[in-house]
Amino acid sequence: MRANDYTKTQLKVHNGDICDAENISCFSSCCTFLGVSMSKQMVVMQPQPVMISRDSDQWGSGICDCCDDVPECCFAYWCYTCFTCIKAKKYGECLCLPLLDLCGIVPPITMSIRVSMRQRYGIKGHMCHDCLVATFCRACVWCQMSREMKARNLQVTLVGARNL
Repeated sequence: MRANDYTKTQLKVHNGDICDAENISCFSSCCTFLGVSMSKQMVVMQPQPVMISRDSDQWGSGICDCCDDVPECCFAYWCYTCFTCIKAKKYGECLCLPLLDLCGIVPPITMSIRVSMRQRYGIKGHMCHDCLVATFCRACVWCQMSREMKARNLQVTLVGARNL
């Protein structure tokens, strides 16, 4: 008989005994007999993805360093909405997501993408500072995030994404 002829909780060991999956030592010898290796360690928590950055833990440029990339700065100044939508898409978010910033005093999308970028790139900072600069210097914040994406040049990988 083959091992597939038995239920999932019972396997017949090579010496004729019935092995119960709840008896771990017997189940281990069943797995060894069938050529399946089994770890003796119990995994309590699955490993989480961790990004190890070789770059600095600070922003690559300051909030007012618009002269570092003049074309981007001009694009952000003259066509802010288009600029933010394009940069959000490049970052891996929905193209139209920054349009939600137009409905309020504190821009939640700018702030959340800035916080997300800090976490993704390992940049130190505080939520309070992100809120202040996102509220009072929106275009400068988007230019800074654009320069950071160029400098870090990390490809966005969608885990579990399916091709349609």
